[in-house]
Amino acid sequence: MFRPTPSPDAQSMTVTEAALDTVETLRPGDEAYADAARVLFATGEPALVVRPGSAEEVAAALAHAVTTGLPLSVRSGGHSLLGHGTNTGGLVIDLARLDGVEIVDPDRRRVRVGAGASWGQVAAALDPFGWCITAGDTAGVGVGGLTLGGGIGWLVRRDGLAIDNLVRARVVTADGRLVTASAQENPDLFWALRGGGGNFGVVVDFDFVATTVGAVHFGWITYRLDGDPEATAATAGLLGRWRDAMRRAPDALASTMVLGPRVPDAAPSATVLVCYAADPGASVEDADLAIEPLLELGTVAEAAISESRYAAILEEVDLPPGLRLVSRNTLLPVLGREAIAAIAAFHASSASPAIAVRSLGGAFGRVPPHATAFAHRDAEAMAVGMLMVPESTPEATIAESLLPWHAVAARGEGTYLNFQGSATDADLEAAYPAATLARLAQVKRTYDPTNVFALNHNIGPAGPGEGPAA
Repeated sequence: MFRPTPSPDAQSMTVTEAALDTVETLRPGDEAYADAARVLFATGEPALVVRPGSAEEVAAALAHAVTTGLPLSVRSGGHSLLGHGTNTGGLVIDLARLDGVEIVDPDRRRVRVGAGASWGQVAAALDPFGWCITAGDTAGVGVGGLTLGGGIGWLVRRDGLAIDNLVRARVVTADGRLVTASAQENPDLFWALRGGGGNFGVVVDFDFVATTVGAVHFGWITYRLDGDPEATAATAGLLGRWRDAMRRAPDALASTMVLGPRVPDAAPSATVLVCYAADPGASVEDADLAIEPLLELGTVAEAAISESRYAAILEEVDLPPGLRLVSRNTLLPVLGREAIAAIAAFHASSASPAIAVRSLGGAFGRVPPHATAFAHRDAEAMAVGMLMVPESTPEATIAESLLPWHAVAARGEGTYLNFQGSATDADLEAAYPAATLARLAQVKRTYDPTNVFALNHNIGPAGPGEGPAA
């Protein structure tokens, strides 16, 4: 078994339960407790919410959870589809106060970001410099959770995943140590953090290398789907033409085809979301040449594409009250005829799902699969199926509605856990090749042998389904 190597930043932070006396905490009955117990997709009833402002205070909260046996949740932005950022009866470490954005090396564009910052904060802080860090699509998403899962966003084809631009992280481990992870220090932990989720400790900050970005051309194109009432054939044809266009597209162009829920008596349609993000100095003509093939895929009903700053394209998202979002996704090595037919059939099913198919490739695919814990680098596209159902919907009804999705998943070879609305051993096995999962379990045994960090897409210290190592 390997051991973490010492680093100048590593330090023991032995604390007692009394150390929490100086940390911001919330308990049931406190004025702000209700908001603190709630995340975007779930409402919990934790025994204690702790809001640390330093690594030492994170260690104090961890020590309290360990000594009292309280289940532990760690919240960055609170956007986990499974509500992992809260719990009932346990302790929540809310990283909201660790939200700094600091330029530590302007010549190398190295930026230190607190794990509790949102990607909207990061984009706004870097915008005056003409810099950006590839991230998600939503301003309110937390830096910590999105990064640890990989980080797919609008610049995925140009700049890769968020983890592909990460050069260092500081982590408080289950035993209270502050450990630096990078290519030089604790490299196995650094490898695992890049796609292995929150299984190994509480990351307090990340160092990224930002990229330069000029004007972004962003918007949408809506096409009519003429043909049969369910538009299955028309949907499949449009998907195939979109795929062909994206195979020829420059890396600066990203796009996602969205098939919305079918609306009774409304003409069927599909929308392609478009983002062209070139380097500074690129001309409007370059953007037009890149986007033009997408305007020729079919009969355009509406289109709106305009020049913007990168920081302005990150949107906010809210879940309507009383509803639950059910999400499944798969990474498709080839968006071939059978995969397209399965997507079109699922969209036409009685469940009336929404489907988003995101084009990958480019910089995303140029990283070797073994270089990070996010291994499925040969994926051409990611398909995400979503159902919006009442919160009271029985699980059996949801399972039946998802039956047509299985034909889509069967054409994939992986799963992006940040968009996966279930957390089973089968999900882990889909997300990680066997060798990757075995290596992650080894890192888990070293840094969290008793599985303190279990409320997540959990990798047990002895592997999925085997429980903690003895």
